[in-house]
Amino acid sequence: MKTLGLDVGEKTIGVAVSDALQFTAQGIKTIHWNEDDYSTIHESFEQLIKEHEISKIVVGLPKNMNGTIGERGEASERFASYLEKKFSLPVVLWDERLTTMAAERVLLDADISRKKRKKVIDKMAAMMILQSYLDSNR
Repeated sequence: MKTLGLDVGEKTIGVAVSDALQFTAQGIKTIHWNEDDYSTIHESFEQLIKEHEISKIVVGLPKNMNGTIGERGEASERFASYLEKKFSLPVVLWDERLTTMAAERVLLDADISRKKRKKVIDKMAAMMILQSYLDSNR
C-alpha cells in the first residue's frame, strides 16, 4: 500500500504519492479547490485513494518558526480531520516548515521559469513533505 502526501493551501492542494515500498515520493498533481467547501475535492480524493491504493495520508502542518500553530496550521488540522473521518484512513500531520521555500529553491536552481514554477510548486512541496515523512520512518 502507498502513502499520499499533501501540501494544503487556500486554493490548491499539492499531491504526492509514495512507491509501494515507502522509499520514495513523487509529486503527481495539483488540485484546485474551494477551502470553504470540502465537498469540492471529495471525488478527486476518492479517485486518488482508489487508483493509488492509498493506506495512509500525510498532511503538511505549517507551523510558525517558533513551533506554534497559526491560522494555516489550524486549517490543515481541520482538513486532516475531515480526511480521516471521510475516508477512514489514518492521517498524519507532518511539520512542513520551509518545504515550500525549499521547493522554490530547487526550482530556481534548476532555472525553471516563474510561470512553470507556479504550476509545479505545490506538488513539489507535497513531495518534499512526504519524502521527509518516509525518511523519518526508516
